[in-house]
Amino acid sequence: MAAEESAGTDRPRWFFSRLYASVSPRLDQEGMAELRTELLGPLSGEIVEIGAGNGRNFGRYPVAVASVTAIEPEPHLRALAVQSAEDAPVPVSVRPGLAERLPLPDGSADGVVLCLVMCSLTDRPAALAEVRRVLRPGGVLRFLEHTVADTAGLRAVQKVADATVWPWLTGGCHTATDPVGAIEQAGFDVEELRRLRFPDTRFTQPSTPHVLGTARAPRPRPTGSSSGGR
Repeated sequence: MAAEESAGTDRPRWFFSRLYASVSPRLDQEGMAELRTELLGPLSGEIVEIGAGNGRNFGRYPVAVASVTAIEPEPHLRALAVQSAEDAPVPVSVRPGLAERLPLPDGSADGVVLCLVMCSLTDRPAALAEVRRVLRPGGVLRFLEHTVADTAGLRAVQKVADATVWPWLTGGCHTATDPVGAIEQAGFDVEELRRLRFPDTRFTQPSTPHVLGTARAPRPRPTGSSSGGR
């Protein structure tokens, strides 16, 4: 990969990248693997995955997917993702880039995947505007994200965690976010939604509440004059 291609888009996170690479296999064993399969199962055509990490999703894309363009700004995780892409059942191209400035043409994707990434984005509206830009009209957004808790006590814990050590440990993650609200505010139609706990076999953490769902990019409204004669 040419150095100039990643110039200005790399976001090194030395501690988090090594930590996530070491714990992600265990998370998959605790049920994340099944959630990844559920997340990716409905997809087909040309797909963009934003914040692909070390490529744990790659092996779970269905054969209906023609290709995946995976965007990852963290250099260590991106290198691991390149290795994961070699064993994927569908063609995967791993590229540097930022969610807020995707290196992709307008209307080039049938689907976009956001998996555990919105919590760490510094400019969610800009990133979701980019998702809309690269999606074809009516394209699908599949998402699996941390979300703000539905109880006051856990919401308070999330806010304290977000204001202290949690983002440093977790690559900028902020748990008290509302990804569904942000997706709707960006103009997407949320068609399917499931709230869940993960992991559900251990004690509750700030990152335990999750949401998994489908949103649809709006289609252009038909143009043409309407005759409303008197």
